[in-house]
Amino acid sequence: MRTSRPRAGDTTEEFRLRSVAVAAYAPATLFGLAQGSMLPVIVLSAIHRGASTSVAALISALIGIGSIVTNIPSGILATRFGERKAMLIASAIMVVALAVCLVDIGKGASSLAVYGFGTLLIGAASSVYQLARQSYLTDMVPPHMRARALSTLGGTMRIGAFVGPFVGAGAMQLWGIPGAYYVSLLSIVVASVIVFRVPDLEVTEERKQATAEVTTWGIIKEYKRLFLTLGTGVFFLSAIRQTRQVVIPLWASHIGLSATDASLIYGIAGGFDALTFYPAGKVMDIHGRRSVAVPSVLIMGIAFCLMPLTHGPLTVALVSMVIGFGNGIGSGIVMTLAADTSPAIGRPTFLGVWRELADAGVGIGPLILSGVTAFAGLSAGLVVSGSVGFAAALAMWRWIPRNAGIKRLVTAETQGPPTLPAKADSG
Repeated sequence: MRTSRPRAGDTTEEFRLRSVAVAAYAPATLFGLAQGSMLPVIVLSAIHRGASTSVAALISALIGIGSIVTNIPSGILATRFGERKAMLIASAIMVVALAVCLVDIGKGASSLAVYGFGTLLIGAASSVYQLARQSYLTDMVPPHMRARALSTLGGTMRIGAFVGPFVGAGAMQLWGIPGAYYVSLLSIVVASVIVFRVPDLEVTEERKQATAEVTTWGIIKEYKRLFLTLGTGVFFLSAIRQTRQVVIPLWASHIGLSATDASLIYGIAGGFDALTFYPAGKVMDIHGRRSVAVPSVLIMGIAFCLMPLTHGPLTVALVSMVIGFGNGIGSGIVMTLAADTSPAIGRPTFLGVWRELADAGVGIGPLILSGVTAFAGLSAGLVVSGSVGFAAALAMWRWIPRNAGIKRLVTAETQGPPTLPAKADSG
């Protein structure tokens, strides 16, 4: 069974996000829950197998490495086989990865090697799944609701990731550390059943033939200017976003707050992050992408610079809430910009390259904080990391077209592949 792609002229009244809730958002929430329940115990699992603290941190980093090395192959896979099949393949890989992680052959290098391979596979599966899900939803939703749809996608994954640790903690009370992996396995299996029952998108023979001719190098050559301009903004945005996850616990520890206080503050900031995704998407659809992207990174950059001025739990919590709010209003912005600029033919391949830029920022952001902190102290590291947000704001302001909202996107979708220029409109 196949379902038709929505037409660009569909109105809000004719299309509702709830019509794709089960197909798009239920699997994303479950996938987020699977990751959220398992991620907190990766370091503990490695230490249980005899790893030192540094080796355990390295094994934890293998998830990100697995994602980075798989982004472009993920795009090729989704382009060749379709988004739905790619998601099913990713689910199967995730099940295998979790099963490998559950294999406990005691302590030693061999046990750590097996477990490390499992975490690497988790990163690879996540890359394939998230790229295919984004491409699938982009094709399902009319352009004038694209930002709301993708910000909601990001929001549902965050909700799943937020709930996951609590569900995993409950399971660990019954089965120990393996309980967290059991929750992940169950979530992935249920998500794959939903995806299996979701109809494929309708694809014409002409589109299939055109897609078969798409190559990664061809996409890079055609969109080189875009990747070097707006892609730079996405790189900086991803860098400050990833850094925010370590700023709160680092500064809390630096000023002597307890682990409990730090955890509560982090959770409060996460609440502000999770509550703003849909309004932000609506603003992007109506007033353009720039109206949210620029304030998002500016707010985070300013908050980073303000953090060294805090000296107690109340002030740290206030600044952390600002960071959460700034990140929350930018929910889905990277996916939305990718969807806006991606070609209709070969979209997954384009998204694979785009995700490489974002993941590069994810890897570099914490390294900037770490490097500056090592030479000049944590306060200086926070200010420099905040400056990354200012750089992102400048790039977003320069390269996102001012009127990149409903009218422009509907017109672009009607006339051909949706492609935003790499240079901002004048005037």
